[in-house]
Amino acid sequence: MQEPSDKALVPFVSVDHMMQLIHHIGVANMLRGLADYIEADFKRWERFDKTPRVASHSAEGVIELMPTSDGETYGFKYVNGHPKNTADGLQTVTAFGLLADVETGYPVLLTEMTMLTALRTAATSAMVARALAPKGAATMAMIGNGAQSEFQSLAMQSIAGITHVRLYDTDPAATAKCAANLAGTGLAVTRCTTAEEAIVGAQILTTCTADKALATILTDNMVGSGVHINAIGGDCPGKTETAPEILKRGDIFVEYPPQTRIEGDIQQLADDHPVTEVWQVLAGQAPGRTSDKQITIFDSVGFAIEDFSALRYVRDRITGTPFFHPLDLLADPDDPRDLFGMLTRANG
Repeated sequence: MQEPSDKALVPFVSVDHMMQLIHHIGVANMLRGLADYIEADFKRWERFDKTPRVASHSAEGVIELMPTSDGETYGFKYVNGHPKNTADGLQTVTAFGLLADVETGYPVLLTEMTMLTALRTAATSAMVARALAPKGAATMAMIGNGAQSEFQSLAMQSIAGITHVRLYDTDPAATAKCAANLAGTGLAVTRCTTAEEAIVGAQILTTCTADKALATILTDNMVGSGVHINAIGGDCPGKTETAPEILKRGDIFVEYPPQTRIEGDIQQLADDHPVTEVWQVLAGQAPGRTSDKQITIFDSVGFAIEDFSALRYVRDRITGTPFFHPLDLLADPDDPRDLFGMLTRANG
């Protein structure tokens, strides 16, 4: 029987190995590392293939493919979003991803991305907040205390410099969970009983709720001047969190307009409402925050280039570690024209 060659073995990072890798690197260090990789790729944004994610929507949720390539490496992520899963004891979001060499088409990495997506989403939020939030921002309101809340809080601490997080969720048990998980991290944590209470004194307002609905988590009268809104919960058609009046008062920053206009909070606005692409700010091609009174809004829905960056980061970090399985994923006959002969010999 023919044994697979090294070139046919693809590194596979399981959930268990991903968690070991995160602890090996350290959560804060990994968030900072992911932010650096994402920022570097945003600064070369024009090199990438870009397309809105391929989505299959249902009443229960959405299943999506998110592909991109920089011409040398190709990557994609499979991800779902099913808010009802929580009630059944299941994750709202699950994901896996693949990285491949464009020259040969051979995969070079297969990995879980449920845990990795949580980290890259938080790293992206904090990277953008570092560029757009008011100088010296120290307090964040975290509205929605589900699976993403701890990651967002720790990323804002390690990348954007916050020291205090004010938590609110319609489910007090979720707030208690988040507060317990953040104990000992160095963040001051305040549990709040309303969204209005949570935003008191906060310079960064993060909304991350799960319901697939046209909700208004932030109403117009709640938001004053001089804040940065990190709107990450509105991520599919028919799901929003921010009142249109706030969007019209603020300056809106997005990843990829053709996708965000379909899935983000700006789906509530006219198709020609002005937005700025985040990569332009990071590359110095467009202004970000221009005054202390400005309302900046990051209408984030997640984009394939962020996943590509995260996959690159993991590929680079697992080299020389035990945090992956060599996976026999590719047929590799001695003679590439004799695939059937390889099958025949396998029965010997």
